[in-house]
Amino acid sequence: MLGFDEPEFLSQVASAVALRPQIEELVDRLVDEGFDTLLLVGAGGTYAQMWPYEHLARRASALDVRAVIAAELIASGDARLGERTVALFTSVSGTTDDSVRAIEYCKSKGAYTISFTGHPDSPVATKADTALISRPKTWPFDFQLLLFVGRLLERRGEFDGYGRLAGELAGIPEILVEVARQAEPVAAAFADAHKDSDYYFLIGGGNLWGFTYLYSMCILEEMQWLRTTRVHSAEFFHGSLELLEEDTSVIVFQGEDETRALTDRAETFARRVSKDVTVFDTRDYPLTGISPEFRGLLAPLVLDTVMGRVSKHLERVRDHSLDLRRYYRVMDY
Repeated sequence: MLGFDEPEFLSQVASAVALRPQIEELVDRLVDEGFDTLLLVGAGGTYAQMWPYEHLARRASALDVRAVIAAELIASGDARLGERTVALFTSVSGTTDDSVRAIEYCKSKGAYTISFTGHPDSPVATKADTALISRPKTWPFDFQLLLFVGRLLERRGEFDGYGRLAGELAGIPEILVEVARQAEPVAAAFADAHKDSDYYFLIGGGNLWGFTYLYSMCILEEMQWLRTTRVHSAEFFHGSLELLEEDTSVIVFQGEDETRALTDRAETFARRVSKDVTVFDTRDYPLTGISPEFRGLLAPLVLDTVMGRVSKHLERVRDHSLDLRRYYRVMDY
């Protein structure tokens, strides 16, 4: 597979899943001590990656669980932020400035802060009250977030299947490698066909809306300097559909939760206008060892793996490194 370091991938994923005992111990302690609000705080991709777990909690729990933008939290405040708040942060580098400042801000309000990162000596790790450390560069953080929120819901009597799900995640490193292998020819073909595409229209919903936002902004825009429009499938018919034309490159992210029909509806309309609609559907991947009722929860992980293959092939056909930046962490702002 192009640019795929399988041993490193397996090691990174395994290191995240191996945090299960620490995550469960932490969640149990927090539940026993009591809290009223869980803030999932991020910036850019780490903010978008919080949305599936806010979505999960909103569907299943009466607890106040919200994804918030780090910089906006500092600027605007939050009336419910205080001593009964737990604030959770993630950062690949451990140095994301907005997140570092948000940790300090939340602590100043009395909140208990938690961070996930791969760098124990980084500011995101050292400034948080508790830091849980995986291997460096481990991405995505869905493993840790699913375990954290899943255990929290279980302790609240709102997720009976958590124990089985967590047990099945032990096999997720190998499962995702098989996803990557299966996606490789699809990714290569997509990139070859879109070598000269400079605009993409992305559609997703449910617990894949965060990934839709992330792939649009953090990959296609940030890493490939391509123009995009991103729209939630439930909002597709309220404005953004007017941008579709016969040659618009449309990407549809389809999962397996209760919002699937909304994305199907948007896809059906998009195909009436555009001759270039590509659907990346988690149903296409067997996920051997994962129970049917948990497949929907893993959709962000599956598509992150699939689109990781697409990203490497876009890098190839466009001769544009995924590491190249003009402004981000290059200029002061």
